[in-house]
Amino acid sequence: MARGLDQLKAVVARLRSPSGCPWDREQTHRSLVPFLREEAKELEVALRRGRWHEIEDELGDILFHVMLHAKIAEQEGRFTLEDVARSQALKLMRRHPHVFGDRTFKNAAEVLSHWKEVKTKERRLRERDVARRSARKRAPRR
Repeated sequence: MARGLDQLKAVVARLRSPSGCPWDREQTHRSLVPFLREEAKELEVALRRGRWHEIEDELGDILFHVMLHAKIAEQEGRFTLEDVARSQALKLMRRHPHVFGDRTFKNAAEVLSHWKEVKTKERRLRERDVARRSARKRAPRR
């Protein structure tokens, strides 16, 4: 990770630590939803305006949210920021076989069509995996 990312990761960890900020420690994935929506809208406005300093600032706010949600999940024992980055990289590689594999597409429309197919298949697999996990949790232990 680059120094800036390391620094932000350390700031988020400190905010969520026992000696950190009471407000940040109280936050949950659900409690942060309105704030994430607000930040996404502010990013949209900045992108439409094309003001680079605003775009940078709003991207930072979104990045903070990503890191904060990952930290909350890590504290709950679910996943880490590293897990999020790794799974995203793998997903992008799967969805870009024309870049990371041997597929070829003639144009952006073909790329988008393939992307939608892969996304649909991934969703079905994820639903199947979640259903299996839920069934295992409900099954009595022997």
